[in-house]
This record gives sequence, structure tokens and C-alpha cells, in this order.
Amino acid sequence: MADNELKPLNDGDITPPPATTEFQPAAPLKDQGVDFAAESTASETGSGRTADAKQAIRDGAGKVTQQAGERIRAFADDGKARAGSALDQLSQMLTDAAAQVDEKLGGQYGDYARSAAGQVQGFSDTIRNKDVDELLEDARQLVKASPAVAVGVAAALGFVVARLVQSGLENRD
Repeated sequence: MADNELKPLNDGDITPPPATTEFQPAAPLKDQGVDFAAESTASETGSGRTADAKQAIRDGAGKVTQQAGERIRAFADDGKARAGSALDQLSQMLTDAAAQVDEKLGGQYGDYARSAAGQVQGFSDTIRNKDVDELLEDARQLVKASPAVAVGVAAALGFVVARLVQSGLENRD
């Protein structure tokens, strides 16, 4: 064969030489008195820096967690106050409606409306008088006692919230 003809590839043409994991510094650096031993750099400088970095991350995470907890508690307290106010308004509306129900349907049905208003007012007082942690514990107990009711309430609340959000977005457009 002539030198300008194509030759088939063999394993030696495409297989690279075996790699080593040992570090070999470039020739000019070998003689400059720099120690490239992995043990000395990792043990002297790396571990101290790593420990400092880990501690800084822990401290930062602790601060963020504390700030998040404080914000969540503030939002929960604000939500509790708003829920109590909304329930008071609902109770007043039911009480006002009871008189109209008396006139149109009879006293028995008006009593149902007043009873419902009393229940809503009692629930409002419970929310207002309890701490957020106590309310969360009550919710946990309710879920443990009757999970089916809790799922139903969650679904109903989700539906109401979705409708409120949807109507708010439609009004904004």
C-alpha cells in the first residue's frame, strides 16, 4: 500500500492510554519548593475552612428558620383576627335574617336561623379567645377523631377559596 491510501482503524488508534489518579505538577513547578501533597493541603487549610463554612450555613439557616416562623405566626394572628371579624359579620347577618324568616316562613324557622347565628358567634368567640397553637392542636384532634369530616371541610374550603380568587381575578380584568 502507498502512504497516501486509507488504512482501517484498529484498537490502538482509538483507545487512549490508561489514566492515572496521581497528581503530577508541571515541570517548572516541581523545582519551586511547592508541596503538592494532598494530605497537607486538605488537613491544614481545607478542613478548617470547611468547618467554618458549615457553621456559617447552620447559623444562617437557623436565622432564616426563626424569621420564617415569626412571619408565619404574624400571618396566622392576622388571619385569626380577620376570621373572627368575618364570623361576627356572618352571625349578625343570620340574626338579622331571622326576623325576616319569622315573617315569611314562621317562628320555628326563625329559631333555626337564630340558633345558627348563636353557633357562628360561639365559634367566633372560640377563635378570638384561643392562641394559634391551641387552634392548631384543636384542628389536629378533629382530623384524628374524624378524618372524613376533615377532608370534606378541606374540600369545601378549597372550593370557596377558589371561587373567591376566581371572582377577584374576573373583577380585576
